[in-house]
Amino acid sequence: MRAIDEHPVRFGELAGPLVHGAKFFDWQLISTQELAHAVEYPFEDLVAEDAIPYAPVKVDTTVHRYPTFDDVISTEVTPTHVGDSSVELVYEVVDSDGDPVSTAQMTHVTIAPEGGALPFPQAVQSRLEDRRENVDVNLSLQDESSGEYPTFNQSYSVNSPHIEGAELAYFEEYPRFADLALESFLADSGCQLSELAGDRQPFRLRDWHWEFKSPVHFDSILDVTSDIKSVSTERIQIAHTFRTDGEIRIQGTSEYGCFDRGGNPTTFTTEMTNPFER
Repeated sequence: MRAIDEHPVRFGELAGPLVHGAKFFDWQLISTQELAHAVEYPFEDLVAEDAIPYAPVKVDTTVHRYPTFDDVISTEVTPTHVGDSSVELVYEVVDSDGDPVSTAQMTHVTIAPEGGALPFPQAVQSRLEDRRENVDVNLSLQDESSGEYPTFNQSYSVNSPHIEGAELAYFEEYPRFADLALESFLADSGCQLSELAGDRQPFRLRDWHWEFKSPVHFDSILDVTSDIKSVSTERIQIAHTFRTDGEIRIQGTSEYGCFDRGGNPTTFTTEMTNPFER
């Protein structure tokens, strides 16, 4: 189904000339809510029963191009696998010409108040199954470890601006925390991102595979460990681990790329990759 239809990119969605990387997560969440309404199992009903609706378990995403001011985007969301308590969804964001902007594949479960995955009511499972299609996507992110690189850590307080209706850290906040950790690392290395950005927009999320172990609650201290795995002129791969109270909540791998001001992939300059030298 078309969950977002001809949405014009607005100023508040930009970081510099291009859309903020967290918006891809936001568009996925909006699309999930639209589908939830369509199958009559909406977020608000589940939150009212103290459940955690459609919590992501696994996320794979690739960005083909970053939208900018002149873009209008639409999002199709399609169930590709329906289980007793989980649903796999594919999200395809396209521009006004129908060209791909991003593709994501996510598995969701609803967490019951007492814990564990809440089974779908039979009618809801049937409605999801009726919408199921086979969509061919290949989003597997390969580990490109290529030697010893730095590891860096950052901690954040998950307070009111960062939480959603279920009093958990908001889905789109996680890439923001990862971005801030990377910017802090660059600054500590004597490299200011504001001085690098210009015709090239470096360190933008390009591909990621994240697995969600358990939610991050309001008023938590979130520790973000970033382990650099590989560096090339086209991409920088970083393994991310998010913890609260010493427990792993989210774990995965992110690849950052460099894009031009039109949102198309380009290469990092030597100056941009110098802080990662072994």
